[in-house]
Amino acid sequence: MLAAGAMPARSGDFTAAKLREAMLGVAQTFDVHGVAVGAIENRTLPGVAGPRPVRIYTPAGTSAESESAALVFFHGGAGVFCSIDTHEGLCRMLANSSGCRVFSLDYRLAPEHPFPAALEDAYGATEWVCGHAREVSIDPARIAVGGDSFGGTLAAVVCQRARDSAGPTLALQVLICPVTDLSARSASWSAFGEGYFLERSTLDWAIGNYAPNMDLADSRISPLRARDFRGLPPAHIHTAEFDPFRDEGKAYADALASAGVPVRYICHAGMIHHFYCMAGAVSYARPAIAQAGAAIAEALAPR
Repeated sequence: MLAAGAMPARSGDFTAAKLREAMLGVAQTFDVHGVAVGAIENRTLPGVAGPRPVRIYTPAGTSAESESAALVFFHGGAGVFCSIDTHEGLCRMLANSSGCRVFSLDYRLAPEHPFPAALEDAYGATEWVCGHAREVSIDPARIAVGGDSFGGTLAAVVCQRARDSAGPTLALQVLICPVTDLSARSASWSAFGEGYFLERSTLDWAIGNYAPNMDLADSRISPLRARDFRGLPPAHIHTAEFDPFRDEGKAYADALASAGVPVRYICHAGMIHHFYCMAGAVSYARPAIAQAGAAIAEALAPR
């Protein structure tokens, strides 16, 4: 999954602790650091299993009292690894480039907390932000959800659940290299499942721990398997050329567009999965995130 020696070599060697340590090392080594923002607040939000930590990034130039749009963000990591710390650089840059306050949620991880714990945390946090928007200087008409990789899965499913349960009204979904169908193996999965940062063995192990004994075609796990895509929020979907999940990200964009949902889709040429969290080493990442943020700002501009 990473450079030689950075990750366990065999699936029998995988543990959640080792993977979490490795991904924190990736962030420390390859991510951008020290991006100045207006403010950072660490607090908790109420959840179904108790309070969950959230880190709130206020954009540079936005005062504490100034109302803004919001992006409720879910980090990636296959539901097993990564954290709000591994996605610090990405969230800082997204806050500044989008003008949104970014609420980065520390949801529960498997194997300690398998499906549906992460989804319940993600939906609960979204409900809270939407229901208490004015209390945290957010315009309730300009709230988006987003995430990368598995966090993109959570964001997509949160949107589907909100629609189906008459839940909060969301203005936008931002899916960065999302995982949308764990029940199938696409051409990009076959082509780029070895040697392009992510490895099939790591992913298969993580999926088995996140959703043990589950039907992976369940739309709460694989949102591309939903029966109806009508009435979902407008979407910004990003994929990477050499990402195993590229094809299913494109398929999700196509499914939304076919259902009449406005979609902005971009495949980042030459990039691998997780490039957006390696902005300290991948020169393309910073301008790509800046452009993604500018598109969010345009989509969430006051009407």
